[in-house]
Amino acid sequence: MKNRIIQAFIEETRNNGIKFTMDDLAKRLGISKRTLYENFSSKLEILETIIDQAFSEYEQRARAIREDDTLGLQEKIHQLIVMIPNHNDFFDLRVLEQLKRYYPEQWQRVDKEMNQWDDLKQLLEEGMETGLIKQQNIDLLMKMILNVVNISLDQQFFSEQSISIKEAVETMSELLLDGFVKNE
Repeated sequence: MKNRIIQAFIEETRNNGIKFTMDDLAKRLGISKRTLYENFSSKLEILETIIDQAFSEYEQRARAIREDDTLGLQEKIHQLIVMIPNHNDFFDLRVLEQLKRYYPEQWQRVDKEMNQWDDLKQLLEEGMETGLIKQQNIDLLMKMILNVVNISLDQQFFSEQSISIKEAVETMSELLLDGFVKNE
């Protein structure tokens, strides 16, 4: 039931923005508000559960990539760049703006998590040490990668272009790692 509630919360947010009531959510699910409150004490608790799940699962997946000895360094970097958090459909620009306005504490946490990729930074530094990656300002490189990847939050653009988020992030990663000038 909790997963159904979380999915309905995400759908309600995507369709109507974050300013909806628990009554709206109960109607979407076809359950009573009492059933809803038996599973979650508040709308805030559901929101925090979604944030916790998304970043906890993301961290577990990042650790698995980092510790996978079958992957080379370049492949690890690529996989970390293209790894999209679960509930990615929840984290789009419109929702984040509303989160910032109506739930500033939760927005600060999301913003911090989305702009702090320590695993990727460590792999890039290792790449510079081994000569895989050109020596450069690591903070500038991280800022550039984060800004490019965060373009995926503009889901409306990708929808209008008929490009999936996964496809877009894959393409952006290839451009970051391989460049866009053709090698002859």
